[in-house]
Amino acid sequence: MASEEGIQQRLQDLQKQLGKKQMFEESVSTIRSLLQQHYSSASPSLRQSFYTVLCRVATILKTRYTSPGFWNAGLNLFQEAELLVSDASERKHLQSCIAQARDQLGEVEKQSEDSRCTQNRTNRGYLFEGHLTVDPEPPQPDWLVQSNLLTAAATLFQGESSGEQVENPNSVEGAVNLLQDLVDRLDNIVPEILDIDSGVPRAPPASKEVVAKLPVTTVTEEVLVKLGKDAVCSICQENLVVDDKMQELPCKHMFHPPCLKPWLDQHNSCPICRQELKTDDHAYESWKEREKEAEEERKGAANAVRGGEYMYV
Repeated sequence: MASEEGIQQRLQDLQKQLGKKQMFEESVSTIRSLLQQHYSSASPSLRQSFYTVLCRVATILKTRYTSPGFWNAGLNLFQEAELLVSDASERKHLQSCIAQARDQLGEVEKQSEDSRCTQNRTNRGYLFEGHLTVDPEPPQPDWLVQSNLLTAAATLFQGESSGEQVENPNSVEGAVNLLQDLVDRLDNIVPEILDIDSGVPRAPPASKEVVAKLPVTTVTEEVLVKLGKDAVCSICQENLVVDDKMQELPCKHMFHPPCLKPWLDQHNSCPICRQELKTDDHAYESWKEREKEAEEERKGAANAVRGGEYMYV
């Protein structure tokens, strides 16, 4: 049976391969297989690694790929994981991913059907001479509606604040129409904007295991020369001297162990740069993964808006 270290390394490798279009479906299939074989007996640490990879699959699908094959692979993975996870917040997030995958596949199927209908009408010709039938424009995605809302609001506010008549009345009319469209769709858009259920949790203390493994080094003459003669421990503000024991964080900032311990008993970040350490709070770690995923999704949407179209890879 494979060791947990080996499985975690395999998951890390697969996570890197997800960004390569030609390897995405195979990687997702392998992740699903590992999930089926090892999740039930996995330690909390390994389960967290599985969840991290699942979040990465969701993010890549939302921001990069539109192929039905990719979304089908993702849907099967999310459905498998939703049956296995025990954490309520993780299950809720996976259910959201499943719903989005189904919506995406349904939209692709609808577009394909509309395309076939259009082709059939083209083959049959016009309804009558000189008349061309036109399909209704498909609804815009919510993120694009929100972007258009900001543009419309800016147009109206600019006219209000300047007190001058707008040269192009069509721009104002278009802005008003966009705002009216927003009002008609408030029930769907407002919850996404407010995101009522996602409060920012209080950061818990750093993981005791992580803190125990932080390296301790001894200050030497060479170290003092490198740091400078006025180097101090940033917590107690005492000057460093030769043979001082210093505990080093992953960000490379160092502190006296007796000074650092009380801080890490209450916080999970470096006192100087605020780089976070892992915690023992499973719910908080899950929230961080969701936030990371949401940030990547926002960046992908912003790229699409700047390009004036969806991002196709």
